[in-house]
Amino acid sequence: MIENHMKKVKRKDATIPLRYGLEDNWEWDSDDKSNEVVLCGPDKRTAHFHPKWSNGTAAVRASKPLNRSSARFYWEIDICDRIFGTSMMFGVATKQSRLHADSFLNIIGEDQHSFGLSHKGLLWHNGRWQSFTRPFRENESTTIGLLFDSKEGTLTYFKDGISLGIAFTGLHLIREELYPIISSTAAKTEMTVNNMRREYYNLQDRCRHVILKSLNSESDVKELNLPNAIQMYLRTNREEHNKNRCQVREQPVNCHKNNSITTHFNHSMYSCVDSHNLWNFYNNSSKTPFLEL
Repeated sequence: MIENHMKKVKRKDATIPLRYGLEDNWEWDSDDKSNEVVLCGPDKRTAHFHPKWSNGTAAVRASKPLNRSSARFYWEIDICDRIFGTSMMFGVATKQSRLHADSFLNIIGEDQHSFGLSHKGLLWHNGRWQSFTRPFRENESTTIGLLFDSKEGTLTYFKDGISLGIAFTGLHLIREELYPIISSTAAKTEMTVNNMRREYYNLQDRCRHVILKSLNSESDVKELNLPNAIQMYLRTNREEHNKNRCQVREQPVNCHKNNSITTHFNHSMYSCVDSHNLWNFYNNSSKTPFLEL
């Protein structure tokens, strides 16, 4: 059951989570978007909405679900300085949420299949809204961070390095896969995903990452004299690891950032091995989220 908590979320300065996490690897899905979204930039990480003009709402989902395993995931959305219009949104959604509407609306959170924050500072879910933070300044670039905890079922937002608090809880009860999603009603607007991080799924995942960091080529795997099954596991993941290691942070295409925005996050994150700091982080975040399942 959805409950509406009217208490205001406390805002705290907080170190961005997952400092010791692993660089994640996903992009916007070219097969799971509105026709009014054009993907560009390295690895399809920049979404250009309504390239000519806008007569509705367009959205795009990520290529990789978040809740297949019990872990925390963090990503940032760099928003170009064209911030205006009815609704620009960021959140998570199942495959059942729609990606296009021929009207201007808050499409992320319009039903039970999605959860979102709009640039007007409003949280949306199941067709209901709640004030969460101040409206974004129009025509001024900004960076929105999202921390999804699939174990605790929470979604936390950040804005330019400041934690806005936990917005949604109970997401671990959703059995369908949840994906990052963004949307916009405004013409010629751009958003770029950056700084994707995740926790290690388990000790095996962490050991794989440590080994891969020391390898320069596939032939190095054979020199380790490991069982065939482990060698295959390393080879399967090596290409993705190298892609992440060589990833360079890219700015949105044709996006002229406001020079006053200097709070892009360092690659500093928490993980399960940093449990003390993680506990402090959650203590500094709000315990009274807007929506609860």
